[in-house]
Amino acid sequence: MRITPVAGRIAGAPISWGVCEVPGWGHQLDPATVLRQMRALGLAATEFGPDGFLPDDPQAKAATLAGYDLKAVGQFVPVVLHDPEHDPLPEVERAMEGLVAAGASTVVLAAATGQDGYDDRPALDEHGWATLLGNLDRISGAAAARGLVATLHPHVGTMVESGEETARVLDGSRVGLCLDTGHLLIGGGDPVAIAREHPGRIAHVHLKDVRLDWARLVQAGQETYTAAVAGGMYVPLGKGDVDIAAIVSALEGHGYTGWYVLEQDTILADGGAGADPAADVRASIEHLLAVASAAGA
Repeated sequence: MRITPVAGRIAGAPISWGVCEVPGWGHQLDPATVLRQMRALGLAATEFGPDGFLPDDPQAKAATLAGYDLKAVGQFVPVVLHDPEHDPLPEVERAMEGLVAAGASTVVLAAATGQDGYDDRPALDEHGWATLLGNLDRISGAAAARGLVATLHPHVGTMVESGEETARVLDGSRVGLCLDTGHLLIGGGDPVAIAREHPGRIAHVHLKDVRLDWARLVQAGQETYTAAVAGGMYVPLGKGDVDIAAIVSALEGHGYTGWYVLEQDTILADGGAGADPAADVRASIEHLLAVASAAGA
């Protein structure tokens, strides 16, 4: 099987333009601006972004992306998985309708707390863990029946954020992993070790770079996640402390054929004045292409 070079597997995400599902996150750019800039940068595809960013109707969603010559790769779906009184499957199935209509491949689940934002989370007991893992397997089966791959995205401020929690998901369920290099580092995990030790479980990648000084403040509870994002915790690839080259080399060496979604979580303040998200995305593309070239990919 011929593997598409990395240059043809780079996708964007609206969060790099400050578009986020969290209330009060910051200035939200309109879809036309974001999608036009993605295409101008040479990105081949994008994730959908939060509910409301693209049209709700699955066919209209697909048509909007096609109008900018962009493919769809997946959708970030934060959903409560640990509550035995809540069935997450109907929510995920609604997202899957749009993914199938747009020819996308991946459902990117996050184990939401049920609260707004990512600055706090409750503790999860054994019953909660059993419910979460069982729901992941249910959703994996439902996704596979639609020709999609379900992945779990470790994410700061959700029920699965740390390296230990990620390992518990890998050991206790069959769901694929969305390797988010930034969130794992901030959550105290080692994204390089995950890439090297579990390459066969990684079905989707969110490439982020992070300043470790900010990450340690979040880990210590000295700064909230939101404040750290606003302060510049996320930076273009190659400008932070994540070993992007080692991760890409490990994945490509194991035959990874999926997407590299560029995500630099950004908060746009003051109507977005003075910010240039496209410049940061361009810098990340250039770094990823250099890394891939060095790895022979």
